[in-house]
Amino acid sequence: MTSQSPDPKIQATPPERAPSPVPVDDQVLPFEVGSLDLRGRLTRLGPALDDILTKHDYPAPVGKLLGEAIVLATLLGSQLKFDGRFILQTQTDGPVSFLIVDFQAPDRIRAYARFDKTRLSEGQDSAALLGRGHLAMTIDQGADMKRYQGLVALEGGDLEDAAHEYFLRSEQIPTKVRLAVGEEWRGGDGPKHRWRAGGMLLQFLPKAAARAQRDLHPGDAPEGRAVNEVPDDDAWVEGQSLIGTVEDIELIDPDLSGERLLYRLFHERGVRVFAPLSLRAQCSCSREAVSAMLSNFEAKDRAEMVKDGKVVVTCEFCSSVYEFTPQEAGVE
Repeated sequence: MTSQSPDPKIQATPPERAPSPVPVDDQVLPFEVGSLDLRGRLTRLGPALDDILTKHDYPAPVGKLLGEAIVLATLLGSQLKFDGRFILQTQTDGPVSFLIVDFQAPDRIRAYARFDKTRLSEGQDSAALLGRGHLAMTIDQGADMKRYQGLVALEGGDLEDAAHEYFLRSEQIPTKVRLAVGEEWRGGDGPKHRWRAGGMLLQFLPKAAARAQRDLHPGDAPEGRAVNEVPDDDAWVEGQSLIGTVEDIELIDPDLSGERLLYRLFHERGVRVFAPLSLRAQCSCSREAVSAMLSNFEAKDRAEMVKDGKVVVTCEFCSSVYEFTPQEAGVE
């Protein structure tokens, strides 16, 4: 079933129809399984992801990790109800020491990763590339508005683990996240290699808050104290079981539409999808913005930037190059 809004207060029941067989990339598809009190989002990324990753020619493991971060950022950032920004950022001691995804509502994505090529080795997964450090998720509501930030420790796990920990500790909303990134190789004319990604976020949001109640581990409670285990609601147990059957290839399959994937998972319980949200890769850099950034440096620092009679600034996000004469850069 389809609707123009995920607002549960809307009473009109849209007409039923078969799920679309046509796959659409670069969009987020909100959905709900009302009989199980489940809400979720499904992201499918193609050209937008490929544009971001190929501009830097990342090694495959680094590209895969950054792709996972981009998918996670779209699943979370697309929930913003205002024209703000959702920023996902990691700082760790691993081979990929820093990555950032900047999602500007409603649809713009840019991302960048910093890594040490000498520390990359065969067989490293996302957890090994990250190492230990922290993941920060920031909601920026714009000028003169308060920023909100959540921090999650990265202790040898991957981004899925970090997302689960964040929702458990900060939001206390039963949540399951799946992320998948792959490389598509094709013959014939045109590009031979393209990046693809997909992800799903599923949350248990019952009307009765007590049904979603979960006790946190007592942490540093006295030794020997029994941990109060609260069993998961049966509906959430079923939801976790269903999303657990999703395979990576299903999330990134270019021939499988998001609607058909959701129908595969939840048709027995009944699934409703809402209007999709389009996504695009677009950096916010410009010559004017870079010029304004240069003006914030001390005169001495600007003078040290002059090389071969010009100041050259390269955007870390999109690799665009901006050249300025010393006079344009404000060098005396």
